[in-house]
Amino acid sequence: MMRTVALALSGFLIALAPEPASAQSGPSREYQIKAAFLFHFAQFVSWPPDAFSDERAPFVVGVLGDDPFGETLDRMVAGEKIAQRELKIERYGDPAAIGICQILFVSRSELDRLDSILEALAGRHILTVGEMDGFTDRSGIIRFVVDDDKIQLEINAVAATEAKLTISSKLLRLAQVVQPVGR
Repeated sequence: MMRTVALALSGFLIALAPEPASAQSGPSREYQIKAAFLFHFAQFVSWPPDAFSDERAPFVVGVLGDDPFGETLDRMVAGEKIAQRELKIERYGDPAAIGICQILFVSRSELDRLDSILEALAGRHILTVGEMDGFTDRSGIIRFVVDDDKIQLEINAVAATEAKLTISSKLLRLAQVVQPVGR
């Protein structure tokens, strides 16, 4: 499994090849790939022990706002574990509803309130992931960038450090590490 993940991440410039028309009933191929990245980020990032309520608490991947993944994330994590923790998907309509969560995908629908969301999450041990322009400049940690029909990653290592998250050098080597404006 780890070898498969490493191979998948080493080819992080994943082409968004068109799908056959019969396969397009669910989320787009782009969001299927992004869902896989969310799942695999858990294996390349370390959280401090107090990121969990106790040693038996689940590992939570959250989606804030409109969910572009459909059931893809749910199917992907079914029966999976990260560091002996059950994986669980949570969906939030309001940032105030976010409890203990380790990875949070912030949907494009949240663009108008992105600054207040990231400010509210400051100091929490949450790997924030988004796809909006300027996401990493505004203290988001990982941004999906689609360029020339390929998914690439931008990582704000300063924001990760502030959240007390340690991102594996393997993942950092595959991404463009950005220095946020004003830091």
